[in-house]
Amino acid sequence: MQNLIVRITQENLNLINKEKSGCFILAESLSEDFARDFTAMAQQKGKLVLTSGEQALEDYQKFKADGLIIDTIKESAPQKIIRQIKEKAPKAVLGVVVRNRRHEAMLVSECEPDFVIFKFWNDGFNANAELLKWYGELFLIQNAVWPQDDVSCAELPADFLIVDDVRL
Repeated sequence: MQNLIVRITQENLNLINKEKSGCFILAESLSEDFARDFTAMAQQKGKLVLTSGEQALEDYQKFKADGLIIDTIKESAPQKIIRQIKEKAPKAVLGVVVRNRRHEAMLVSECEPDFVIFKFWNDGFNANAELLKWYGELFLIQNAVWPQDDVSCAELPADFLIVDDVRL
């Protein structure tokens, strides 16, 4: 059974009380006041809060979050970006979104993030499921699946399932 990570897209503090999730990702569209309040309240309840988006590092520092998610899909040298993030935020929990290819997953894993994230769409679902299975058998680093379309990823062999709050 996968652990649930909820991506917060709505300004609703009641989402902290969802028992199914011990970890949240703040969407970058949220207001600063809400993000700061949500982070503090979630942490008081022993839950992790991660930032994401273009300003993930800055938001991690600003909101005193527990970690951040970075997307390396468009990066030609993801290792360099990961090393820079680790230097600037050495205590942060780090999740890294990778291209759904073995080579990129291996390169990112060599940098030892806390978990690697594979996005799933309807198109290519079976190939991505095979990649996830291969990754889980080969690497000790935890992994997460993040459905992008209306696809069910609950049965995939992942450590974490990322879902938007609107899908709970």
